[in-house]
Amino acid sequence: MLKHIAISALFVGFLTPIAAAQDAAQIARVKAGQSCAKCNLFQADLSYAEGKKQNLEASRLRQSNFALSTYDDVNLKGADLSVSNLFGARFNRADFSNVNLKRAIAVGTYFGSSNFAGATLTGANFSGADLAIARGLTQSQLNLACGDASTRLPKGKTIPTCS
Repeated sequence: MLKHIAISALFVGFLTPIAAAQDAAQIARVKAGQSCAKCNLFQADLSYAEGKKQNLEASRLRQSNFALSTYDDVNLKGADLSVSNLFGARFNRADFSNVNLKRAIAVGTYFGSSNFAGATLTGANFSGADLAIARGLTQSQLNLACGDASTRLPKGKTIPTCS
């Protein structure tokens, strides 16, 4: 009986995917202002940080904290920013195309001239955010997110109210 339990546990262990932890060296590179495409920045604390013209394309930034940071001209194309905290951050001219922003918190965030073509916004909170001059946003994307009366959107676009 014990042998069967041990074999079962070993078998389940092989089938269970190993969670890829963050890479501290890669996070340090990004904090230092360097590019890091396809990096594992899972749960990175990038709050109060400043980045310009960094390439973070296709990076794993799930559950990262960008609170009160400034990332201008940053390439985030295809990155995973799901469940991330973007509170009060500034992303001017950033490329959010094909980015996963599911359940991200972007309260009070500025997205001036940022590109959202193909981005997934399901469950994202844009209360008080400024998306007025953002590009590539569709009504279908916004219908899956939420905001409030102070959310600024491109002309003719609406967003459901967060509950």
